[in-house]
Amino acid sequence: MKKKVVLAGGTGFVGIYFNEKFRNMGYEVKIISRQKGHISWDNEADIIEAINDSEMLINLAGKSVDCRYNEQNKREILMSRVDTTRILGKAVLECENPPILWINSSTATIYRHAEDRPMTEETGEIGSGFSVDVATEWEKTFFSFDLSATRRVALRLAIVLGEHGGVMTAFKNLVRFGLGGAQGSGNQKFSWIHIEDLFDMTIFIRDNAQISGVINCSAPHPVTNRELMDTLRKTMNVKFGLPSPKWMLEFGAVVIKTETELILKSRWVIPDRIEKAGYVFKYRTIDNALQQILQST
Repeated sequence: MKKKVVLAGGTGFVGIYFNEKFRNMGYEVKIISRQKGHISWDNEADIIEAINDSEMLINLAGKSVDCRYNEQNKREILMSRVDTTRILGKAVLECENPPILWINSSTATIYRHAEDRPMTEETGEIGSGFSVDVATEWEKTFFSFDLSATRRVALRLAIVLGEHGGVMTAFKNLVRFGLGGAQGSGNQKFSWIHIEDLFDMTIFIRDNAQISGVINCSAPHPVTNRELMDTLRKTMNVKFGLPSPKWMLEFGAVVIKTETELILKSRWVIPDRIEKAGYVFKYRTIDNALQQILQST
């Protein structure tokens, strides 16, 4: 019998990558999604059947935060994370043979704006505001179930970088059109992880049964926004990039219907627990990560 993995919310940037990688490893992959052709979030029986006898359940579901934070969008952002996690938890409880491991997405945005020191799982300070409230409720829901047979890990994800989507398209366009300078002060920290390391970390967690609880899912060398844009310009061989002051970003965010928090919040997150457990990053520095991504596109 094939090993089985369930990808909840498995049709986005990360889910598509994981689906291909797991299939190449010989897994049977079941996807829960609102998109046609997959298991529906409304079909409780099919969700239970998919999760039963699976080796891993990986939840990537959640409405994109790349939108304006009006009341409707804020409600959808919260509910798309909390409700799906609750559905999965109830389904796991119904399984005769529940998964050994359940990995749930969380976010590195749970920590406060930090330009003074890095945030580890042990010493990081939880922030305040809408995005932090979402992350806190998300994790609270995830860990609220009594699942003695299922190990749980919440991945506090930094910005995921890869060649087929995510934030890289927007960053590359800024550089191409001459806007690849520092954004805001340029001093805000940018915590990131290459999508290959995200997948490899998932496999590492699978193979190391002592790992549970929250894990900072970020590369060990965050950079400032200024360093990020400098490295991106050099990698793309673009010599000049106009900076974007805060007022310009705020105006632009309204026009393209997003929030400046995605750019201006300083996320200084260190993967302390996973490195102490022995995980070795393939992409430790931003220059190596960007070289690989841009050479592949």
